[in-house]
Amino acid sequence: MQNTKVCHTMDEGEVLNAAKTEYPLFSAVLYGDRVSTAKFSKRLSCAIKHLPLRVAFHYEYDTQKALDAGVRKDPTLVLDGEIFIEGLVAAEEITEAFEKRLKEENAE
Repeated sequence: MQNTKVCHTMDEGEVLNAAKTEYPLFSAVLYGDRVSTAKFSKRLSCAIKHLPLRVAFHYEYDTQKALDAGVRKDPTLVLDGEIFIEGLVAAEEITEAFEKRLKEENAE
């Protein structure tokens, strides 16, 4: 079920902005413990809901899988297979990182 609240802890398998099929779709995996990933996902939903993108969202709590993916800090957001944001950063930093990524996507 699509969560319509702007700022919310994202659900496993949720697609943020799912109805906006004209927006590019990114795949995100958030690695870390349950508390830090919940805090990060809420900041993420607040920070990027207004941007022209969709994000398919998944959690990964398994430490070995995180290490295998190159993750060294909790929480870490991996976007389309690449480490994208590390640590429990401010919403503004998340917004800036995604805005930069969108500009890069549009430049290609």
